Amino acid sequence: MTVLSSSSPVADPDLLQAKRALRRTARAERRQTVAAMDRGAAAQAALGHLLASGWLAGRKAVAAFWSMDEEFDARPILRALHERGHVCLLPCVAGRGRPLLFRVWRPEAALVHEGFGVLAPGPEAPALRPELLLVPLLAFDAAGYRLGYGGGYYDRTLTALRAGGGRPPLAIGLAFAAQQRAAVPHGPGDARLDGVVTEAGARVLGGDAAASGGEDR
Repeated sequence: MTVLSSSSPVADPDLLQAKRALRRTARAERRQTVAAMDRGAAAQAALGHLLASGWLAGRKAVAAFWSMDEEFDARPILRALHERGHVCLLPCVAGRGRPLLFRVWRPEAALVHEGFGVLAPGPEAPALRPELLLVPLLAFDAAGYRLGYGGGYYDRTLTALRAGGGRPPLAIGLAFAAQQRAAVPHGPGDARLDGVVTEAGARVLGGDAAASGGEDR
């Protein structure tokens, strides 16, 4: 197993303040979105868009996340991808300030508490490098910038994976369409998404995104 390592630059105070303010707003708006939506139907719609996007072609190891609170429910997507023969992975916290590890998830496996409310496979599960990541978020924009929860884990992880050589993994946000913003505040340490999949479609993000696939598929 390759151990990922990366350091993140210190963000300026104005940027941190802008992100904190947007997090408060984005959390409240996501809560309203979830209250008015059938999350199971949204997950099934997103799964269909993901399968039609072409992003999974040639990519067997897929990482997602065990959803909590009002996050987009990735669990039905994980189960469906497992049934289709993909190796499904969940993120594990390797330590504060370090990139995430990804361990193999199977439907019958028990999950353990990782802290921060995160559930993940135990240390007995093999760790693998994902070829495609479904990434949680609070907000995203058309340029591919993502607002996370403030720990910087996915920024460090994506930066390290992309610098590790070989075919770079695709980073695909998994979110509600209503979570899109005109612009997300960002700095040099923020890793961009290649695309996003929502209940409304799958879209490439950013002018130089590595993902293949069309708009709103």
